[in-house]
Amino acid sequence: MTPPLAPARVPAIPQSWPTRITELMGIRWPLLLGGMMWLSDARLVAAMVRAGGMGFITARSSRTDEDFRQALRDCAALTDGLPFGVNLTLSRRAARNDAMLTRLRIALDEGVRLFETAGLPPAPLLPAIREAGAIVIHKCAHVRHAVAAQNMGVDAVTLVGMEEGGHPGSNQLPTFLNGAYALEQLHIPLALGGGIGHGRQIAAALALGADAVVMGSVFTPAQETPAHDAYKQRVVATNEHGTRTVLGGLGDTWRILDNENARKVAALEQAGANSYADFGELISGERTQALAYQAGLHEEGMLSMGPAVGFARGIEPVESIVRRLQQECMQASARFRRMVDSA
Repeated sequence: MTPPLAPARVPAIPQSWPTRITELMGIRWPLLLGGMMWLSDARLVAAMVRAGGMGFITARSSRTDEDFRQALRDCAALTDGLPFGVNLTLSRRAARNDAMLTRLRIALDEGVRLFETAGLPPAPLLPAIREAGAIVIHKCAHVRHAVAAQNMGVDAVTLVGMEEGGHPGSNQLPTFLNGAYALEQLHIPLALGGGIGHGRQIAAALALGADAVVMGSVFTPAQETPAHDAYKQRVVATNEHGTRTVLGGLGDTWRILDNENARKVAALEQAGANSYADFGELISGERTQALAYQAGLHEEGMLSMGPAVGFARGIEPVESIVRRLQQECMQASARFRRMVDSA
């Protein structure tokens, strides 16, 4: 019988861990904080950037173009010249997408050159992005959509699994299975997202062949996240079983915190609700922002959340979360290297 590997001292964290995505984005570690509606503001994104990863300000979270421009300027001041990104999500409700074109132009005017796109394919945004020499990573839930985005000319793709908090689409495959299939068909850099909140998973994703990971839920209780402490405490108290999916019947699957609001939405679905109007204010983003994130009423609102929330340890700075992820990743990687060396 093969003896167990002897425990080893945790290796020192290097200054950087280069991959195709770190080189593409000019960052030190392959850690991406995906754009989170209402939460990915200048302070949170800048904290992730200073910690060595990349974050994306969510363009849809700003109520006016002037607010969005100010958020970009605030982030630029907080990052001391380091690059940061902007999330542009295209909706199936076409009337909302003109605003994304306007905000793309504002971001380019303010010097942003890194973009995360999501929702519909980013074809309407690509001409302006390309003309500016900017970089785009497109987030999708199906391997075929990742291949289509590659053929469209994006620089990289994020592929999410069914575990993703927020909108994993109709995909029923878990993150790592999705990624293993995608790597047989992609030649551009790949980030994996969905259910990732521990450094062991980062090491596993990189060993699989991914170039970065995308995370969100584990950062929701960070000190820099613009949300009420009562909400953050509810997040920290939530384990891996504390989320659920709703709205699958509308073709708009949403993985959220399993709170009272979520249970009301699920009950309406079971009773036959089949249009957005049937759910009324229960699924309003503005209601979520006002009641849960601002007022701390965590049993109200649609609170995007994935099972990786179980790895949240407390209300702590982004830098501390990143440091812990790095240590866990290095420890898992060292174990794998010892296995290879002893073979």
